[in-house]
Amino acid sequence: MTPGNELLFLALGGSGEIGMNVNLYGTQGKWVMVDCGITFSGGEYPGVDIVLPDLQFIEDRLDDLLGIVLTHGHEDHIGALPYLAADLGVPLYATPFTAGLIRGKLDEEGVSDRVELNVIDNQGSFDLGPFRFTYVPLAHSIPEGNAVLIETKHGAIFHTGDWKLDDAPQIGVPSTAEELKAIGDQGVLALVCDSTNVFNPEPSGSEGDVRAGLAEVIGAAEGRVLVTTFASNAARLKTLADVARDTGRELCVAGRSLDRILRVAKQTGYLRDFPETIDFDAAMRLPRSRVMIVATGGQGEPRAALARVAEGTHPIKLESGDTVVFSSKQIPGNEIAIGRIQNILAGKGVAMITDRQAHVHVSGHPGRPELAAMYGWIRPNFVVPVHGEIRHMAEQARFAVSQGVPGAVVQQNGEIIRLAPGQPERVGFAPAGRLVLDGDVILPADGGTINERRKLALNGQISLAVAVSRAGKLIGRPQVRLNGVPVEEERDSFLDEAETAVEKVVADQGAGNPDKLREALRLAVRRVATRWTGKKPVVDVLLIGG
Repeated sequence: MTPGNELLFLALGGSGEIGMNVNLYGTQGKWVMVDCGITFSGGEYPGVDIVLPDLQFIEDRLDDLLGIVLTHGHEDHIGALPYLAADLGVPLYATPFTAGLIRGKLDEEGVSDRVELNVIDNQGSFDLGPFRFTYVPLAHSIPEGNAVLIETKHGAIFHTGDWKLDDAPQIGVPSTAEELKAIGDQGVLALVCDSTNVFNPEPSGSEGDVRAGLAEVIGAAEGRVLVTTFASNAARLKTLADVARDTGRELCVAGRSLDRILRVAKQTGYLRDFPETIDFDAAMRLPRSRVMIVATGGQGEPRAALARVAEGTHPIKLESGDTVVFSSKQIPGNEIAIGRIQNILAGKGVAMITDRQAHVHVSGHPGRPELAAMYGWIRPNFVVPVHGEIRHMAEQARFAVSQGVPGAVVQQNGEIIRLAPGQPERVGFAPAGRLVLDGDVILPADGGTINERRKLALNGQISLAVAVSRAGKLIGRPQVRLNGVPVEEERDSFLDEAETAVEKVVADQGAGNPDKLREALRLAVRRVATRWTGKKPVVDVLLIGG
């Protein structure tokens, strides 16, 4: 589909799910992409950490793609760039802090020389073909969270990215209500808006308010204090530095992503007054009441600093009387991983404080009062909810209309929506699947490799080696090896029955048709396994001779 004299919208990620945000806008024969993020794998993709958007739709139309505009530097908005941007071959556009994070990622992947990265001033504007983009700063849990105002001949789009309202943001200067009203005064066709916290009846809260809560908790702690938070939340890092200073503690930072955020923040003019940190050895030598560690891993990531501290494999050690503060929201799906680490810490006598016990975190996404305020300032003709599961987006559509917005469009990944001219309507569908990064290889998320791995994980695997003479007689004993087949103490008896089944098949089939014999052997051994276990393991047959 090539966009004509119209304005089209298409999400290839982030609509109907949390994360992996990719949005396309099309007009006058050209497309632009806003954000290109990842999501993280759960158990549905064994052996995989990172899930990427499938961009086949736009890859088939690269001559029409003008560029990728990034709203901010979170992984669910920029994380796919190191793996996909070079092949897309179009320029990237980002404000300085976000560009610094992207440059580091491209360098790590070794593709910097193949990707054009354009740094746009904060609140800067630029043209891409029939589109004009202007960055509009909004508060979020990372420096330089931005909306983009996208102007076209068919009307203006206000694409919020991730945002919140914050009267004391600590880092950066978000747009004022008057500035946002001025955008609304110019006329806005559609507000494409973050839906993540639509069910929250309260405002998300100010970063400035968190400082008092953290100071109270850390000031009352007697032993070592470890605070875990999202590495990208540079405003929280500034808050923690202030709290460490207020409570007389030296600051130690544990986690590569924290080091990277601090480095890029300082390079781009943020956190210039961040105190000198101490190394792990110095932290362990100080009196316990004089050290505060900031660490990654609050979502239960097994290789992050907090997990290694809990397991005792990190130079930082915690013991009874110490405190861990979870200054972050528990992301749905991470409950088991977080609980595992908390149980280990509890077993050591470490006290834990989360946002349920004290005011140690505020969200970076808008609650209902903030959404209502944005509707009133921007006054769009209609709202297009994004950044959420279907329930989030459907609820935001209902809420927007209840607040006086004339209309709302609930769409999902792959649905092509004509925003103008006329009333918005669905005009087509595009493939909107998933890819996985498996080691260094990008694969279809539901392709042969991952499906085979799921079968292995669910049912186990049996390897069978059988030697057969030309006369169709079995040579020696069949060799059977098991991986993950639940026979345990009865293993020998199971193997005996499997070998008996092999002997019977060879006696019945002979060596006349090797392919037929191989399949009969596979089915016979799998039937034995099913009788014993109720499972259907993958059976690989090596037939020698025949």
